[in-house]
Amino acid sequence: MAAAATAAKGGSGPGTDTRLDQETARWLRWDKNPLTLESVKQLIAGSNKEELQKCFGARMKFGTAGLRAAMGAGISHMNDLTIIQTTQGFCRYLETQFGDLKQRGVVISFDARAHPASGGSSRRFARLAATTFITQGIPVYLFSDITPTPFVPYTVSHLKLCAGIMITASHNPKQDNGYKVYWDNGAQIISPHDKGISQAIEENLEPWPQAWDDSLINSSALLHDPSASINKDYFEDLKKYCFHRSVNKETKLKFVHTAVHGVGHDFVQSAFRAFGFIPPEAVPEQKDPDPEFPTVKYPNPEEGKDVLTLSFALADKIKAKIILANDPDADRLAVAEKQDSGEWRVFSGNELGALLGWWLFTSWKEKNQDHNALKDTYMLSSTVSSKILQAIALKEGFHFEEKLTGFKWMGNRAKQLIDQGKNVLFAFEEAIGYMCCPFVLDKDGVSAAVISAELASFLATKNLSLSQQLKAIYVEYGYHITKASYFICHDQGTIKKLFENLRNYDGKNTYPKTCGKFEISGVRDLTTGYDDSQPDKKAILPTSKSSQMITFTFTNGCVATMRTSGTEPKIKYYSELCAPPGNSDPEQLKKELQELVSAIEEYFFQPQKYNLQPKEQ
Repeated sequence: MAAAATAAKGGSGPGTDTRLDQETARWLRWDKNPLTLESVKQLIAGSNKEELQKCFGARMKFGTAGLRAAMGAGISHMNDLTIIQTTQGFCRYLETQFGDLKQRGVVISFDARAHPASGGSSRRFARLAATTFITQGIPVYLFSDITPTPFVPYTVSHLKLCAGIMITASHNPKQDNGYKVYWDNGAQIISPHDKGISQAIEENLEPWPQAWDDSLINSSALLHDPSASINKDYFEDLKKYCFHRSVNKETKLKFVHTAVHGVGHDFVQSAFRAFGFIPPEAVPEQKDPDPEFPTVKYPNPEEGKDVLTLSFALADKIKAKIILANDPDADRLAVAEKQDSGEWRVFSGNELGALLGWWLFTSWKEKNQDHNALKDTYMLSSTVSSKILQAIALKEGFHFEEKLTGFKWMGNRAKQLIDQGKNVLFAFEEAIGYMCCPFVLDKDGVSAAVISAELASFLATKNLSLSQQLKAIYVEYGYHITKASYFICHDQGTIKKLFENLRNYDGKNTYPKTCGKFEISGVRDLTTGYDDSQPDKKAILPTSKSSQMITFTFTNGCVATMRTSGTEPKIKYYSELCAPPGNSDPEQLKKELQELVSAIEEYFFQPQKYNLQPKEQ
């Protein structure tokens, strides 16, 4: 579960001062960015120990999700020098892994993030990364303009490259940036590659002779711009997932799309055209990239209605029934639908996962009448996502697999299955991430947007809404009621105490047996590797001591997981109450789940005791 990490705060004392002095001295020698160099000089001149500690206390940790941190000066932040250092390490590591690296090369792309105060931007970071590879004789396919994140894994697979880099911080706050890495199989890296890359970075900190001269790549024969060919090929491949072109052409449904100041606008317009649709109406204030994200508090459609205010207004004005919202790097998708009551319903990631999973299976089944094909057909979801796909798989006869949280696990497993001749129809995670087309082995908000539009258009021909179809899915396969939220906690020590309390709840090494009035029937701890449902008490899913994750199963059929986030200062929880197929009362199930969630918050999180900050409502 190692993920992108913001640097931890170092300690203080004489040893720390010496180390700080060493780090800052190296910085002054190596940094050629006048803005970050000057800011460090000022901190030293002013003896600003506290700020120097923040900038140089600890190097950003390279995890399986690469890097993610605020832009600014120092080894704790994303900046020109740390990008050069990271890419030098990555380059050297790739050289040890691929004998044909100089023939195949790598792809690099970027989003629209920028930080004028430090002179950092995704575009600049991408050019510096490209320079690193090209000076070593390695071909680079560098996109000439912003792209969605999924275009990088697509290009790795499509052009059979050794690796891919995407410079993005996805939906993080505006000051952040990130460095996301894909392996030659087209999926995000998993261990041990993160450790190998991390070690190689430490061994290659001093910038190579031409590291700062990004102008040299302009005339290099090793620099290729894949923009035109990849744009063409991606949308050609996408057309294979269009099942009802004539319906799309005739549909009376109107759609609104928001790119939330990110990269998605042009690409979703193209996707709609590829499916025979009239392109959606774009929210004008949010359609162009803007690194300031001026109209939203958080550029994250997962936050729901707050991010969609302008979308609701435009949709009401033009009488559109469906809103499609991408996050800034367009790998996630949120969908909202106007209800008969006049209210807008924003579907949760689990609800949209149920709809898309049902749709992709139904569309596949219409084309594949051979019942034997089911035994080679798979769907995947993460362990904290709804088990609705499992319920559909059980009834329909295809395979379902549960993976650890993070699309890297599903992408790598999907590739294994495809290589074995299996058919992977769909994978999703509750954090509004969907892999609808296995030619991208990661979440893809562009393909998910147009496939959701086709689903809505098809249902409209049957006089059905997305909400009505979702209800029909639950009636047929069993209601799956979910609730997820989080508490904010910036102190790692407090987080550790909270989870250790759960591991020693009723005395040493005993997990809780109840939560309020709710009885617990099973515990799985993927930090320690304990699972009491297994004969040997050992968990089947991979474990990781570097992150916290405990799942409780209750006698009433509820499953709840508490885990830390790899990229944000959050302790998250996910809960689901699964009922068997039939006429369950969803309102009663919701009430029961809410009571259980309240008990988890009160007895397991203990927000007063641990001084946790609840999610803003």
